[in-house]
Amino acid sequence: MSLDTPNTLPALTDIPEIGPEDMAVIRRLLEERIGFHLCRYKDKCVMRRINIRIRATNSDTPTAYCRLLEHDGREMTQLYKALTIHVSHFFRNPSVFDMLRDSVLPELLAVRAGTGSEAVFWSVGCSTGEEPYALAIILREYFSDLIKRIPVRIIATDINAEILDAARRGLYVVERVAEVPPLLVDRYFAREGGKLRLAAEIRDMVTFREEEIFSSGFDRKCDLIMCRNVMIYFERPWQELLLKGFARSLSEGGFLVLGKSETMIGEARRYFAPVSPVERIYRALPAAGQQQGG
Repeated sequence: MSLDTPNTLPALTDIPEIGPEDMAVIRRLLEERIGFHLCRYKDKCVMRRINIRIRATNSDTPTAYCRLLEHDGREMTQLYKALTIHVSHFFRNPSVFDMLRDSVLPELLAVRAGTGSEAVFWSVGCSTGEEPYALAIILREYFSDLIKRIPVRIIATDINAEILDAARRGLYVVERVAEVPPLLVDRYFAREGGKLRLAAEIRDMVTFREEEIFSSGFDRKCDLIMCRNVMIYFERPWQELLLKGFARSLSEGGFLVLGKSETMIGEARRYFAPVSPVERIYRALPAAGQQQGG
């Protein structure tokens, strides 16, 4: 079901507040039919996005919208997309990628070069792929000799299969590439029908996987985890669980990168040392995983 034009949509204030009974129905339907656990997400963000779908479907009340969800699989898909959508672009917050290029990656790759073992990088909540692809571009552009000798694996995960399909295609509107240096645009992108197609050599460096973060993933061992602007959607207990899981997953001395509005909280602070508080880059403390029994 498509969005109506703005002048036909009622204002958000015209829609009654979503009551606990209706929210229970929406939670149940999302869990039963999609496996999406709404209870982990912040209420304010969830309510806003559900109300957008109530408006878009011209449902008179939240209860009427629940009836629509019961019988319309297309609307269930639309709601799921509204709840999980992430807007991204290449080299978002460029100073973070500058520090990765200048400090973090040289150290990680030097360690792996000494042991000959694989370097594993994980982009969590990767959306349409800009973040892991930006990391791949840095590796190809600035560390080409090293990655010829060191096995490198970039894993990118998201809960939304449709978004991941778009990521694999690597086709972007020009605005998504606005912060990429012109030299790198010329080298790694090609014009295609008014958009920009990322080079296959970069696309092939990233493996995309559909994954619900709390159900799987923490058992993989990584040298660098990028989880930016994902935690802000979760309630605090789930944020702490996420951070503890990352500490367990990171190799000793591995790095975690959070979003600019995110930080360490609660017991998880025991497992990380700040590398750059401004850029939200942290290092896993020795034996962090073992401290948790991981």
